[in-house]
Amino acid sequence: MTGAGPDLWLGVDLGTQGVRAVAVTSDGRLLGTGRSPLTSHRRGERHEQDPEQWWRAVCSAVGQACAAGADPRRIRALAVDATSGTLTLTDRHGTCVTPGLMYDDGRAAVEAEQVNALGEHQWARAGYRRMQRSWGLPKLRWLLDRYPHAAAEGWRLAHQSDVINRRLVGHEVPTDTSNALKSGADAATVTWPEHVFAALGIPSGVLPGLVLPGTPIGEVCAGAAAECGLVPGTLVVAGMTDGCAAQLGSGATAVGSWNSVLGTTLVLKGVTADLLHDPGGVVYSHRSPSGHWLPGGASSTGAGLVAREFAGADLGRLTDEAEPLLPTGLLRYPLVSPGERFPFVAPDAVAFSSREPVGRAEDFAALMQGVAYLERLCFDYVDLLGAPTDGAVVLTGGATRNPVWNQLRADVLQRPVSLPRHAQPALGMAVLAAGACGGLGGLDRAAAAMVLPDRVLEPRPSHRSAHDEGYARLLGLLVRRGWLSGTVADHAREGTAP
Repeated sequence: MTGAGPDLWLGVDLGTQGVRAVAVTSDGRLLGTGRSPLTSHRRGERHEQDPEQWWRAVCSAVGQACAAGADPRRIRALAVDATSGTLTLTDRHGTCVTPGLMYDDGRAAVEAEQVNALGEHQWARAGYRRMQRSWGLPKLRWLLDRYPHAAAEGWRLAHQSDVINRRLVGHEVPTDTSNALKSGADAATVTWPEHVFAALGIPSGVLPGLVLPGTPIGEVCAGAAAECGLVPGTLVVAGMTDGCAAQLGSGATAVGSWNSVLGTTLVLKGVTADLLHDPGGVVYSHRSPSGHWLPGGASSTGAGLVAREFAGADLGRLTDEAEPLLPTGLLRYPLVSPGERFPFVAPDAVAFSSREPVGRAEDFAALMQGVAYLERLCFDYVDLLGAPTDGAVVLTGGATRNPVWNQLRADVLQRPVSLPRHAQPALGMAVLAAGACGGLGGLDRAAAAMVLPDRVLEPRPSHRSAHDEGYARLLGLLVRRGWLSGTVADHAREGTAP
């Protein structure tokens, strides 16, 4: 390696709306960043992207990161994450021959029923029990039904990150168990469940090889280097989904630690030593490069209601007006869209309030509080399943820009919460790349060195009693509507003050 300066690790994040690249030093300094937009085609349940634009956007973002101050000669390794469940088919030469079916494309409803009927026992062993129609395997079956010649012509399943990795190294690549989880991969054994695929009529020839995240899969080839501005020979390691990448970027990699991401919706992801089995099919687990498991779930509540219900409002002023009203007796179940996925499954769930608000400030206070109560219920649910929840809680996501909401979440959880400085999926991939190379002593040490802390918020004991009472009331409302089981509610009430 030539060039002066510290070693760099490159992380690339393929999101829905764009690609972001960051070049990070081993002590967490961002020396270069880049971003390039992506466009989608949506109509009803259809959501597609042109896979060719993925590569163009990656080249643009990586080029910007290098131009911004990251010397490509110092980049030792890179990893790519992508949206979970997004896939396409490629021909023998690695060229995409179908559109990219995005993570929330919902056209494979019939195929999902078939997948669940024929793979019931396999999915139960995997811990999540059922696949959803937007998952990768139902969509693969959907594609093969529409391209019956695919296997004969040597076409192959490729997840979004696989498309980029192949372009980077210039040859066939295996897929990682994180991106392949929703395509049916058995992360415990790092194999495809051949009996299920045979029953579904999916030829083994369309399936790529499988490796764990962090496994070296090749080096940047000369052609890709010329397009992206990288140096030929730079190591490429298998990545993860964007949700797992965000977790690594938060620094929550030790057993018992949790990353709570509050953006449009609320996502909770943690670390367990063993695979977590959920009889309710609410939580599913990825495999960590360290050998641990990463259970988590995504709620349909979240901060997405802020833009919808308070469009045009001065959110800073509204937050200042709402703060003295907390805790508020107004209870809200703030669903962003109908139907709940986590911490319970209720397709018929709808948003509700316990009464009419007295002004916009109280309504906003109740929205923030309602999300915090659902976050607490998520923790109570995974605790009921046997997951350790005594480790660090790291808050990330767009809502962390609101300091009052951050403090409220600490008060409701009654535990310290931390906020990292540069948390993002691309940073998580840089951490993965560094951990894979061994120079920093593995994933946990790489995360500790590269994810820099910003601040820690302590809970205020004076707020505990009021929040416990409000939380218990909300549990009762959810049970009476038939959405939350009495068993889960009883367990959650055990943590409230007498």
